[in-house]
Amino acid sequence: MATKIYDTGLVEFFDGTVLELKPIKIKYLREFMDEFQKLKMATSDDEAFVVLTKCASISMKEFKKEFSDPSVLEDNMDVSTLYEILDLTAGIKIDKEKNEEGEVKKQAEESGSSWDNLDLAELEAETFLIGIWKDYEELELSLSMPELLATLNSKRDLEYNEKKFLAAMQGVDLDKQSGKQNEWEKMKAKVFSKGITDNPNDIVALQGVNAQQAGFGIGLGLGYEDMRKK
Repeated sequence: MATKIYDTGLVEFFDGTVLELKPIKIKYLREFMDEFQKLKMATSDDEAFVVLTKCASISMKEFKKEFSDPSVLEDNMDVSTLYEILDLTAGIKIDKEKNEEGEVKKQAEESGSSWDNLDLAELEAETFLIGIWKDYEELELSLSMPELLATLNSKRDLEYNEKKFLAAMQGVDLDKQSGKQNEWEKMKAKVFSKGITDNPNDIVALQGVNAQQAGFGIGLGLGYEDMRKK
């Protein structure tokens, strides 16, 4: 039975440091994505690497403060390590085998596209109602995006099941009127598929929390190749 909310990975740096990396807390993710937006202005892969290195250094604020200095981080990693950091901490996936000019920027932007229409403030507001954080800053320092979605998913499931039980006592089948629940599933599918689909039954949506709940999916012994990018 799958029990992980997200994947972790060990990354080794030139100075001998080995860090176990995972999705960064929302506090740092906000700063990461603000920097990531500058990728749109990059006119070459060299300029893209500058932006992505700064993004990776923001991720390092959570794991090793010394590496939050972009120049220090750059001296202690190669391109493969950079890609590992971006993938494990923010879900930005770049294939190092694709070396054509413009590929780095293109792949990074496509991988980060799922954030564009995500109403993070609304998701946080709903999660905050659980009442275990004194303010939103504490919430953002406590949860990564996968953890926020898993927590919110559990909260919504509990609330829905309670409503479903009360409705059943009155002879009402709430499943037939669950349009709002379906919208939530579509939103999760779009996030985990990196904007490719909002269909919860599409295989590319079976990642992260969705894959864990299904017991299989991308990252759980299953890979895929997106032929639409060929």
